[in-house]
Amino acid sequence: MNWHTLDGLPPSILAHRGASGPLPEHTLVGYALALGQGADVVEPDLVPSADGVLYARHEPALGNSTNIAALPDFAPLQRDGEWWSVLLRAEQLDRLRARQPFPGRDRSFDDQHPLPRWQAIIDWAAQAAAERGSAVTLYPEIKHPRELAAQGVDPVPYFIASVAALPDGVRVWVQCFDVEPLYRVYLATGLPCALLIDADDDWRTAIAAHGSWLSRLGVNKRLLASGLVADAHERGLRVDAWTFRDDALGAGFSRIEDEMQAAMRQGVDGLFCDFPATGVAARAALPHTAA
Repeated sequence: MNWHTLDGLPPSILAHRGASGPLPEHTLVGYALALGQGADVVEPDLVPSADGVLYARHEPALGNSTNIAALPDFAPLQRDGEWWSVLLRAEQLDRLRARQPFPGRDRSFDDQHPLPRWQAIIDWAAQAAAERGSAVTLYPEIKHPRELAAQGVDPVPYFIASVAALPDGVRVWVQCFDVEPLYRVYLATGLPCALLIDADDDWRTAIAAHGSWLSRLGVNKRLLASGLVADAHERGLRVDAWTFRDDALGAGFSRIEDEMQAAMRQGVDGLFCDFPATGVAARAALPHTAA
C-alpha cells in the first residue's frame, strides 16, 4: 500500500461530532452509530456548565442545537438573545435534549437524546471498547478555553482532572485552537495534543514554535494545497483535516468522495467527517496504488 500518511497506514475517519449528519450532533447514539459505520475515532466538543461539568456541545451557545427555546422556564435565563452553558448548572443542562442544527438534515430525531456529559462519554467508550474487544479513541476539542476562563469558568482544570485515570480501552487525544491552554493540558497529562489551525492562520510559524510538543495538527482543509502536510510530516506531526460534509462540498468538487480521496492522496492522516460512513467507503474505494 502506498498511503502517504505519516505512518504509511490508511488515514483515519474521524467522526465529527459523532455521526452528526444523520443524527443530531453530540449524542451517545450518534457516537455509537459512528463506530458502527466504521469510524476510527469519535470527536466530542467540550464546554463547561456554570458549576464546572463538561458537556459535549459544539458551542457554549445552546439555542441552535438543543430544545432550550421550547422550555418556558428557561426563557428568563436568556442573555443577549442566547442561552449559554456557562450560565447554567449541570442539573439544568441535563434537562435539555439535542436537536439537529444544520438546515436540510433529518430532524426526526430531535428532542429525544440528552446532552452527554464528558464523563458519560468516557464511560460509554469504555463499555464500547469492552464489547468490541478493541480500544475506542476519543478526540475532544476544548472549546474557547481562554474566553470561558475570562467569564469565570476555565474548562482546562476540569478536563485535566477528568483524564487522570482513564478506564481500560479508552484512548484520548486533545485538540484546541488556543495554544496556551492546550500546552497546559499537555504538561499536566502528556496526552497527544493537536493544535487547530484555520485557513488564515500562519501554520509555518505554528509548526516552528510548537512542533516539539505537539503530536498532530487539525487543519482547515483549504490548507491542504499549501504544502502543509509535507512540512508537518517532516516534523513528525500528523495532519487531520476538517470538515468533510456530504451536503457541503468543497470548492471544485462535484462529489464528496472525490474531495475525500483528493485529501487522502495528499497524505492527510485523518479526515473529520459528519457522515462517517461516506468517509469509510471513500477510503475503501481508493485504489492503494493511487494513494
